Amino acid sequence: MSIQERDRQIDNIEFNVVDIARSKAFYGGVFDWSFVDYGPTYSEFNDGRMKGGFTTGEPVRLGGPLVILYAEDLYLTQLRLKAAGATISREIFSFPGGRRFHFIDLDGYELAVWSDSQ
Repeated sequence: MSIQERDRQIDNIEFNVVDIARSKAFYGGVFDWSFVDYGPTYSEFNDGRMKGGFTTGEPVRLGGPLVILYAEDLYLTQLRLKAAGATISREIFSFPGGRRFHFIDLDGYELAVWSDSQ
């Protein structure tokens, strides 16, 4: 899929978990997901259609996993969100593989936007 085909679409779902090994055993056993570990605090899952991750780097998030959208231009997307009334809850930060920020939508849901573009 090209960058334009995935621009501003859901790209990843991240579960904040207490125990990555326990989560891998649960989802792997029930749904046959595969996993790639990226250090002790993050494991990527693949359900055969979509990738996501388990992380212990943040507290367990009540209300569900973190939905992560992809955007080629983080700054422009952040400006669009602010103009639409969203609140930026975490400014742009770097992580291995790219950069992202978090926002709160009009109903109080927190989502994130990431990019691998500089």
